[in-house]
Amino acid sequence: MTLGRRTLGRALLARQWLLERADATVEEAVARLVGMQAQAPYAPYFGLWSRIRAFRTADLADALTERRLVRVAQMRSTVHLVTVADYRALRPWSQDALDRELDTAFKAPLAGVDRAAVAESGRALLRARPLTPKELRAALHEQWPDREPHALATVVRNLVPLVQVPPRAVWGIGGATRYAAAADWTGTEPASAADAEQIVLRYLAAFGPASAADVQTWAGRTRLRPVLESLRPRLAVFRDEGGTELFDLPDAPRPAADAPAPVRFLPEYDNLLASHADRTRVISAEDRKRVMTGNGMRATFLVDGQVAGAWKLRQDKTSATLEIEPFRPLTAAERAEGETEGSLLLKFAAPGADHDIRGITPRT
Repeated sequence: MTLGRRTLGRALLARQWLLERADATVEEAVARLVGMQAQAPYAPYFGLWSRIRAFRTADLADALTERRLVRVAQMRSTVHLVTVADYRALRPWSQDALDRELDTAFKAPLAGVDRAAVAESGRALLRARPLTPKELRAALHEQWPDREPHALATVVRNLVPLVQVPPRAVWGIGGATRYAAAADWTGTEPASAADAEQIVLRYLAAFGPASAADVQTWAGRTRLRPVLESLRPRLAVFRDEGGTELFDLPDAPRPAADAPAPVRFLPEYDNLLASHADRTRVISAEDRKRVMTGNGMRATFLVDGQVAGAWKLRQDKTSATLEIEPFRPLTAAERAEGETEGSLLLKFAAPGADHDIRGITPRT
């Protein structure tokens, strides 16, 4: 059976709770999404607001301060917001990407370095107290004065799971990045090995139907087809319009191509746009160039299931302005829906401020 681009897009949005918000806790949502990309500290607040009914900023802030959720390098060697259980389960799954970063981007400055010794030194330093990246680099440089400090600190980050501790990423407070060893912060070590089949099944539940290349893009890993082949008897198999084989859970939602898809605002780095090799189910190749900026990914909004533009929130002490940049002309109905959803976003993000929305209505 062939699945068209719109059908694939509706399936993805349904599983991401972007066709209809869900009644769920923060931990349930983050676990369902298999983590949320979170190098921008406040991005997950907006991602969760677009997916959960009655979401409050305190829900995520409390989960961070109470150590029920952590921000730690995981898939693609990128900071993700995950549950403690997923920090344990996903870290060994992510280790290939973390090791590869050391072996490529830091190959020259780490030549001849005893990485295990650097990692153990970093673990000991962080056991005393959380350190900023600058403090960690300086302390390691004292022990390896002939080595590049950033490379030494990256060894610790990639070999010793490090959480970015609160108040970093706590809404309304924030602060500098400070690292603690995840094992010390959570009281538990990562799993000894990854359950690859279970992780791939969870990926399909959140992002399917998907090809082997899609799974590898999300994971930042290669050679995952054997995992899918071992799962094949348990999966439904389709093809996209280009003939690529797609795998899925048999009972996962696959709405019709014309299922209503409301306007939704996504934060920068949302995994919806980073977890497939072929992302045209939600963003065109042309618009992807507008969204990807070097190492960054702009905040976007969806109209009828596709990225239709970018947005930015500007705030001062008394006002909050939502600046919208459509990538194509919007119909009157689309503008009205976007203004309604944008007004709700402003009420969520800046409840006591004066609100304004700019850019969604063409100038006359």
